[in-house]
Order: sequence, then structure tokens, then C-alpha cells
Amino acid sequence: MRLTSEAALKLFTDGDLLELGKQADAVRKKIFGDVVTFIIDRNINYTNVCKNECKFCAFYRRANHKDAYLLTHEEILQKVQETVAAGGTQVMIQGGLHPDLPLSYYENMLRLIKKNFDITIHSFTATEIQHFANVAGLSILETLKRLQAAGLDSLPGGGAEILVDDVRRRISPKKISAGDWLSVMRAAHSIGMKSTATMVIGFGETLAQRLEHMQKVRDLQDETGGFRAFITWTYQPMHTALGGEKVSAQDYMKTLSMTRIFMDNVEHIQGSWVTQGERIGQLTLAFGADDLGSIMLEENVVRAAGTSFEMSTRKMIDLIRSAGRIPAQRNTRYEVLRKF
Repeated sequence: MRLTSEAALKLFTDGDLLELGKQADAVRKKIFGDVVTFIIDRNINYTNVCKNECKFCAFYRRANHKDAYLLTHEEILQKVQETVAAGGTQVMIQGGLHPDLPLSYYENMLRLIKKNFDITIHSFTATEIQHFANVAGLSILETLKRLQAAGLDSLPGGGAEILVDDVRRRISPKKISAGDWLSVMRAAHSIGMKSTATMVIGFGETLAQRLEHMQKVRDLQDETGGFRAFITWTYQPMHTALGGEKVSAQDYMKTLSMTRIFMDNVEHIQGSWVTQGERIGQLTLAFGADDLGSIMLEENVVRAAGTSFEMSTRKMIDLIRSAGRIPAQRNTRYEVLRKF
């Protein structure tokens, strides 16, 4: 029987961490057996110029800042070339909300990549999509159709943070609302563009607010079936205007377990070694995660907040294998390309 939000909140609040982990792991095992997947890809941050100025972000710069940058299409193509050479199958292109770039900048970028490389473009957050639409004076749907025609394959779940507007107003007052994020995803799913969903914890939100976030994603998934995976990250407070403390590994693990138990219609739950480190990343495999995301040939946003962990294909394989699981490289659609 499906877990209601009321029962889930009681379980989340009162449940024992190890017991929740055991429940989550049983759900995972029933679906995936012992296979744990990962992908080889690269994050390409085309600009750090952003007008949103979120308090939790250490990456953005104002347009006139000495460290502000905008990559040329040639520089982006070089990064894609390096990704392909390293066996990568996906690029995740994301950036700040640059006030001066027309929609054609992104369309031309996508066309150039597709013309030169056979690679999946899993790129642009819902926040960026709404920004592109506003600058172009187009609807979200029309903007997505144009980007899809130019080569955009799917959307990452970034920009969601906590899908509760009370929290959003406190940490990122200029950013899109929870309803806007969900609307962009709904529009993408309506044209066959799949996506992932994310949640960032550690902003001082309550467990009830985390669950509200999960409920909104679960409800939209009931409606569209467009989410391939759910990914929980932890806020990294260093070098940010918001500041604060990192959440504990126990808090992260408990939340991860709840996502597997509660999000019964989202197939893949991803563990985060990027914010947690490889040992905690490995532990997520006993708390509901069936996927460890990417080895990430490049990552700049979390790094800007003072957290940096390195990963290689060999290290990822060893990590999964030493947890008693079967490592498998996947593509963006979560199809297994090879097992190790």
C-alpha cells in the first residue's frame, strides 16, 4: 500500500536510521538486484555570471566582476571533445542566468555539439529554461521545443533546492518559485523530454518541508511519468553569503532512505559522493541508492563552495564492488552499457 504523506512524516520523524535504511535497501534490491550504475560525463559551466545572486551559491559572479567569464562555443566544443575521448556519453551544460545572452546562443551551442559529436546533451536547469524564455519573450513550451529541435535531449533537476516557497524566499528570493520549477518540468515531459529531480537539504528546512518537496515531485510523476531519477544533495556552506553548518551524514542517509521508500514511482535513487565523499557515497548503496551518478570529469559549483572529491572510473568500480555490488556503466536513459 502506498505511503501517505502523514504516515511518511511519522516514519521520517520517529524512524530509526538503520531500520529505515533496511527498508529502503529491500525496495532497491527488489527492483535492481545487485547492480549499481554510474555514468561518465562532464559538467560544463558556460558562464558564472548570474543575476539571481542566490545566498547559498559560491559560484556566481556579477557581470562586472574580475572573475566573471563566458565560454566561447569553441571552448565548449573542446570540453565535449575531451569528454568523448574519455569515454563519456553525456554532457551536463549549466550556467548562471546571464542577462545578455539570446536564445540563439544556446541553440547554436546545441547544434554545434550535435553536428560534431554523438553525445547526449542532458543540460539546463528549470531556472535557466525560464530565464531563456523570459529573455526571448516566448512561452516555456515554445522555448523547450526550440531547444529540443536544436539538440537538447533531457533536463537535469537542478534549481529545485527545496520546493517550498517559504524556504526559497529566504535562501534565493530572486529564483523561480516551486510552482514554476514544476511547470517547466511538466512542459518538458509533455514533449517527451525526460528529466531528473533533485533536492538540496541543509538550509534549515524542516523534515515536513523535505517531505512536501518529495510529495510535489511524486504527484507530478503520477501525472507525467517524466522523471528518471531523484537525487538528494547536501548544501555546502563555505564561501556562501548564507553560511551555516553542513548537515550530518546521518541526516543525509535518513533523508535518502525516505526518498526511496516514499518516491515509489521514481525508479532510480542516486547517492551523492560529490558532496559526501566516496565512503559515505558507498554507504548510500545500503540505504536505497541504486546509482552513484557520474565520475564527473569536471565540476565547479560544489568546488566553489569548498568541497572537492575526486573520482575515476577505476575508483568508482572498486567502490561499488567493495560494497558487494556489481558495477555497471550506464547512459542517460539508465540503460546498462557494460558491467564490470
